[in-house]
Amino acid sequence: MRTLKSHGRYTYSAITRRPKLRWPKGRRLAVYIGFNVEHFEFGTGLGAVLGPKSPEPDVLNHSWRDYGNRVGVWRCLELFESLKLPLGALINTALYDYCPEVIEAFVKRGDELIGHGHTNSERQGEMKPAEERALLGYCRDRIRKESKVEVRGWLSPWISESFATPDLLAETGYRYTLNWCHDDQPTRFATNKGTLWSIPYPQELNDIPMIIARQMDASAFADMIVDNFDEMLAQSKEQSLVMGIALHPYIVGQPYRLRHLRRALAHVAKAPGVWLTTPGAILDAVS
Repeated sequence: MRTLKSHGRYTYSAITRRPKLRWPKGRRLAVYIGFNVEHFEFGTGLGAVLGPKSPEPDVLNHSWRDYGNRVGVWRCLELFESLKLPLGALINTALYDYCPEVIEAFVKRGDELIGHGHTNSERQGEMKPAEERALLGYCRDRIRKESKVEVRGWLSPWISESFATPDLLAETGYRYTLNWCHDDQPTRFATNKGTLWSIPYPQELNDIPMIIARQMDASAFADMIVDNFDEMLAQSKEQSLVMGIALHPYIVGQPYRLRHLRRALAHVAKAPGVWLTTPGAILDAVS
């Protein structure tokens, strides 16, 4: 039988057979929040849906997503601030044109800004290499110009990659990607040029696949966060691990969901031996 094609980015490694990984100050479990703040074009393109998709202009679903930028993001920030939780803020650069004060709030808090495309109305993997390279450079430069910070990480809109995406990320100066959900520890990727790390990003502990796709209610999603955290904290006694929580303000920023999220994050925040951090800080610890 033929050998299956491989992506060639990493080789197989059983998590039970690796050298011990340790986080700063002897902490065992690194927990970060990947907070996705997105802007969608009206009347065209992609977007998560609350109700049945209508012919464009799809006012119901567009306005539901816009609730996140007008209301949900601010309610979530109040929660994060009350629990003293740092954020990895995954931002569409179209937000600079639409609601720059949202990004300013993250910068003021000292949160890490992470590139997340220009808009989630398009898929990066459908772009030609020159177009994709231009997108990565544009987002990097726009964040630097507007927020005066150097962006190091990237999450593709809809986790959409071309075969060249890791190479293009390294080539354009990004240090890590959040696109791959294959592990509970960082993985160094092979690229044509430069160094690129993969920081674990969740597709299970993520409100879009759980609440939207699987129609899990807010209470069950909060329980899922608690259960995942408790189990990983126990597993991390033997080796340090990474647990990400992926959230979107138009979903968890709804009042009844926010109440349950508060319960789950308070449970995480009060646990001893936990490193509440950001993807960039995890990168610094391993690179």
